[in-house]
Amino acid sequence: MRHALVFSLVAALLGGCASHANVDPNGIWINQNAIDAAAKGVSLRQALLANGLILEWHVNTVASQASYSNGFEQGEGKLMADTPGKWTVDFYGSHSEALQLKGDELLQSASDNGPQQSFVKPKTTLDPAAPPGTAFEEALYGAYMGGNWKIVEGPGTGSVVHFAANGQLDGIEGLDRYALCLAGDCAAMSGEYDSMWMEKNQQGNAYIFKRDGNTLEILEAVNQAKADDMPDLHPGARRWLLKK
Repeated sequence: MRHALVFSLVAALLGGCASHANVDPNGIWINQNAIDAAAKGVSLRQALLANGLILEWHVNTVASQASYSNGFEQGEGKLMADTPGKWTVDFYGSHSEALQLKGDELLQSASDNGPQQSFVKPKTTLDPAAPPGTAFEEALYGAYMGGNWKIVEGPGTGSVVHFAANGQLDGIEGLDRYALCLAGDCAAMSGEYDSMWMEKNQQGNAYIFKRDGNTLEILEAVNQAKADDMPDLHPGARRWLLKK
């Protein structure tokens, strides 16, 4: 009986190791920790900054390539195998990053460029032709903006608003698309504040927003910069107040 029990434990351990070894490193990996932090209904900027700089990895062992997205720009490097389950991504001499599989996660080791980060495969299938960063963006939009929002103050009071994971917007008259600011120029222009772009027929405006649990406050973005300087956006008058 004792031998049978020992055999069962060994088999279970080997089975667990085999299941991890069979995880396919190829494909898209997203920063789920950043999404989970934001989904609690907090500041998007703070959630992203607290959970690393890289939002998405694309790994292709066949082509020996790996690329990342930080929400604004992409970087592509040469993927080189180290020991089984570990790789180095060389960004053509500028810097390198170390990746490894651990269970069902892809880990990016801590480096001079940032802390250790972990990534998982997205739950939904993505169009192969989609731009880099789309998988993270859609997962974030679904978790952070998804659900039924009701306008309690502002134009269209009483209407139900839907922010779709693909950026479509329904329920606010005169608007049908939105995009959250994740990084880059829009983040530099809005500084410490969260911002989004809303439009219809490619005509729209930037807005400052404040998220507090099930409350979403959307405010006018007031530019305090001089005419020749980069825009410096600050919260203005409240345009809409929505509750989930």
